[in-house]
Amino acid sequence: MQQAQKGFTLIELMIVVAIIGILAAIAVPAYQTYANKAKFTEVVSAAAPLKLGLEVCFMEQGSLTNCTNGTNGVPPAIGATGYVLSGTVGGNGALTAAITMTASSTGGLAGQTYILTGTSAAAGSPIQWAKGGTCAAAGLC
Repeated sequence: MQQAQKGFTLIELMIVVAIIGILAAIAVPAYQTYANKAKFTEVVSAAAPLKLGLEVCFMEQGSLTNCTNGTNGVPPAIGATGYVLSGTVGGNGALTAAITMTASSTGGLAGQTYILTGTSAAAGSPIQWAKGGTCAAAGLC
């Protein structure tokens, strides 16, 4: 009479460990990218008050020339908080303005920039925002 096998053979255990290792090698980098995207949303969200301030200033003034940090309803420049290193409004022309947000160099972020360029066809028409900066190349925004 033959005894029934109890447990797993060594080769079966090695196969399971190899499969888990392959899955971990794929999952860890994907998780790190996901975590960095989540951190960068703080930078994108911090641009919202500047964007709103520019839109309100443009509607009131009819031009973006006088819509700078801390004037005409535009919030002052944003200082270092959390994953945000800085946020400023600049490059103001009559119908164009830019918001530049810079991420800190901590927590997996490498100082990427998030630039919103706002343009309007004419005074009184809405501002159209175009997204740019180094965050696009890094896959964060």
